[in-house]
Amino acid sequence: MTSTAVLQPEPQPIVACTISRDVQNFDLLIEDMEGVLGESWGDLSFADALPFFEQADAAHLEFVAIAINDEDETHLTLIGDIITTAKDKGIKIILIAEDTTPAALHSLLRMGADEFIPYPLPENELGAAIERIQTPPPAPVAEVPAEMQSNLKAVNDRNGVVLAVHGMAGGTGATTLAINLAWELVTVEKDKTPRVCILDFDLQCGNVSTYLDLDRREAVYELLSDTESMDSDAFMQTLLAYNEKLHVFTAPSDMLPLDLVEPEDIQRLIGFAASNFDYVIVDMPSTVVAWTETVLQSAHVYFATLELEMRSAQNTQRLKRLLQSEDLPFEKIRFVLNRAPKFIDLNGKSRIKRLAESLGISIELLMPDGGKAVVQNADNGLAMAHGLAKSPLRKEIIKLAKSVHELNDDAAVGS
Repeated sequence: MTSTAVLQPEPQPIVACTISRDVQNFDLLIEDMEGVLGESWGDLSFADALPFFEQADAAHLEFVAIAINDEDETHLTLIGDIITTAKDKGIKIILIAEDTTPAALHSLLRMGADEFIPYPLPENELGAAIERIQTPPPAPVAEVPAEMQSNLKAVNDRNGVVLAVHGMAGGTGATTLAINLAWELVTVEKDKTPRVCILDFDLQCGNVSTYLDLDRREAVYELLSDTESMDSDAFMQTLLAYNEKLHVFTAPSDMLPLDLVEPEDIQRLIGFAASNFDYVIVDMPSTVVAWTETVLQSAHVYFATLELEMRSAQNTQRLKRLLQSEDLPFEKIRFVLNRAPKFIDLNGKSRIKRLAESLGISIELLMPDGGKAVVQNADNGLAMAHGLAKSPLRKEIIKLAKSVHELNDDAAVGS
């Protein structure tokens, strides 16, 4: 007797699932999941996801791909529960989003998503994201070097002066001014060292850490992602020290969108800095963002660096028009001309006057051209006091620091 039975291969376990309101809205995701995983994946609705996690079939899940669009923002609580439950069960999470608001995306990322991919999916990006989440985490990096560690403790007894620096165009010396003004304020008195910190708020291209040869820390991103949980101690622990005196909140290690943080986040950071330091220097991105107004309102003085060129002139005019149209305190801005003509250059002085008159502004500070030596010194990770002590540019910054400190002392005496 001959058997006609055919042995069927056992079905492959499901190692991944898509979770969405309707996966048919994400046809490119279906194609990529099939291309990467074949038939070893499944699909769940938002309502089915939590019950499925409790079933035996979920034991083989390695990751889930949660796909959302703007219509799903009413279900953020449920989606957040799915993310939290998946994390508790050791399941990796790839978040795929189309047309969602930054606030919604920020909220879900804070809950623990391991990877984020915009939709429509870039070519091969899903496979690359899967490979990243399956790669074992790198070995723990060494702690912050001893010379960079900040030993300051939170005191919460200050009402620090907030000084912001904003470049009207790239390369106008905003970061150079911020760093060296901060250092000169640290050393402005021989008998007493004011507490000074720099906040590098250029989340994408911030260079304060580069100019001072400091590491960038993952702790900065973690703090920016959840400022609601921050207290003074947490803020102080993210700071690095330059020469044991100047304290720095560096830009994050990765390039992040400027709308990752909201005005409330920036207000908290400035508040904690001002309550623990005598002077807070804020190095701003040259881009105007939603929280630029927050810094402008918080700052005692808002320095704007520009040069004798069309870029700076046009951007200054745009900024002035924007602030005045929104009834914001344009009077707080002090314009700083970088690479100013020398004193004996009468033609240069005439150009400065014409620029100020055409823009309807007052250029109060003239910073001389420090030449290539300033750039080279910054590349070496040094403040000008430690590499270009006799530079004419440094001498002008010293004058500015002394003026700021004297005004602050006079205000303290008057109060």
